[in-house]
Amino acid sequence: MAIFGQQHTLSEEAEVSVLTFGPGQSLNDSFGHNAFRITDNKKGIDLVYGYGEYDFDAPNFYLKFARGKLNYLISKHKFSDIYYHYSSYNRRIDEQVLNLSLEEKQKLFNFLENNYKPENRKYKYDFFYDNCATRIRDVAAIVTNSNIDFTLPENFEPKTFRALIHEHLNRNSWGSLGIDIALGAVIDKEAKPKEYMFLPKYIYLFFDVAKINGKENLIKNSSTLYKNRAKKSASNFLYSPLMILGIIAALILYITYRDSKNKTRSNWLDITLFTLTGIIGVLLLLLWFTTDHSATAQNYNVLWAVPLNIFVIGQLFKTQIKNWFKAYLKLLIIMLCLLTLHWLIGVQVFAIGLIPLLIALTLRYIYLLRFYSRN
Repeated sequence: MAIFGQQHTLSEEAEVSVLTFGPGQSLNDSFGHNAFRITDNKKGIDLVYGYGEYDFDAPNFYLKFARGKLNYLISKHKFSDIYYHYSSYNRRIDEQVLNLSLEEKQKLFNFLENNYKPENRKYKYDFFYDNCATRIRDVAAIVTNSNIDFTLPENFEPKTFRALIHEHLNRNSWGSLGIDIALGAVIDKEAKPKEYMFLPKYIYLFFDVAKINGKENLIKNSSTLYKNRAKKSASNFLYSPLMILGIIAALILYITYRDSKNKTRSNWLDITLFTLTGIIGVLLLLLWFTTDHSATAQNYNVLWAVPLNIFVIGQLFKTQIKNWFKAYLKLLIIMLCLLTLHWLIGVQVFAIGLIPLLIALTLRYIYLLRFYSRN
């Protein structure tokens, strides 16, 4: 992203600041947002540049999104429009004015203007390593010739990438469930301090204590432009994953108990379980091996959502099963035990909403093994 010739000349009154927007209600807004603000009262400039706009005009938008090949765009808006948008959604707006020289301000403004050209607007988004927050960090480093020293904020605690995500999401929410199923063990490693800045709130915290050349503060002054109103929590345990999946698990256990008493097997239940877990497992493998997503690799959710389940369903329709299917049931039980071990020793953290379902699957597989061993 080379800097081209100067498009506008800023006056001595110009200021460059970083805006941090608080979380919103929807899942894609849960982590907040960052943007640059350029103001120059003498030139009548008050613009906001952000790196988080979807390229909805891209062909096969949803397929590219799923495959991790979707381009994001740099956006450019009047500050008044941005303020109206975020304040109307009751999202906090904080501003940190950067302690830059006029030359550095001009360099950053030129950089953003050049990035906004149609041929330069697109970039390949990555949730952890190249997003609306990391671009703020990286562009700031470019215009200061990498002279920013990021020290640790007050009360800094080492955390994994997944733990940092959980700071913004209720772990017993459908959004957290989806993320914890889709993202693999690669995000259960401890993040380096600089890597915390994939989240907008850590851009604010790290910039707040950063130094230029180890001497001057990076931030000249900071203020809250809009303080969000207190709002009631929208979470409802009755509709949470633990409750819904708990009810489903209880139904599976009840049917298993009834089958045990009657010495029979509810074929429809087993076909349903094998089909659903198999389909989920195939999708997880596709995310792991056929996409550009950096965070979907090494996903041990395939220990319960076993892709092979979809291919062995035929055995469930037979009166007399093959011996290998009994061995396969033993393998399913072993893999659920391995999943528990992975969780306990910290290889991968799984969604807490899955706990009832995992218990029900284990007991159902044990019953199936006993049932077929008797027959």
